[in-house]
Amino acid sequence: MLRPPDPGRDAPGGGRVTPWPPEIGLAGRVARLEPLARDHCAGLAEAAADGDLQALWYTSVPAPDGMAAEIDRRLALRASGSMLPFTVFEADGGRVAGMTTYMNIDAANRRVEIGSTWTRASAQRTGLNTEAKRLLLAHAFEALDCIAVEFRTHVMNRQSRAAIERLGAKLDGILRAHMLMPNGSLRDTAVYSVTAAEWPAVKANLDFLLGRPR
Repeated sequence: MLRPPDPGRDAPGGGRVTPWPPEIGLAGRVARLEPLARDHCAGLAEAAADGDLQALWYTSVPAPDGMAAEIDRRLALRASGSMLPFTVFEADGGRVAGMTTYMNIDAANRRVEIGSTWTRASAQRTGLNTEAKRLLLAHAFEALDCIAVEFRTHVMNRQSRAAIERLGAKLDGILRAHMLMPNGSLRDTAVYSVTAAEWPAVKANLDFLLGRPR
């Protein structure tokens, strides 16, 4: 029987055992993911300004002048073991394209959520975000032996919901009045997932989508 991964513990003689999932870089044809670092701040701020993404009220994209604080927030969650944040780069040229994470990490049950994702406007509909999701899903199921991977989004974020459904994830349900948004409104959260048993079909679908000419 497979044992659940260790989420991180004190090592003999002091120090810490590397938490689960361990940091890793992932690379594909159009997207490259690197562990988030503070020296990515300038590139991430420039990417967030591409399309004025923070103006979308139903998302939580950081404003360019708030990027350093957002990086610190995500790195603090990494230190606590609940998030593994990435910076997403365009593989061709290395321009920063956005952010994504494994979040709400449940090491004992081998479950993660792929979320807190945003992509600069000029890199949307290029296949970059689809490939980033494919890289994260493949690593989750094939390297981390996850039993399920979740996706969550605002029920009114129809672009995000369509993108998640296009991946092949299935709707688990709606968490009503789930969160308070910065503007004071209540967010209903649409929860999707892909299970380990579904991954081969989802993988085939993603490879088909990524193989189509653009």
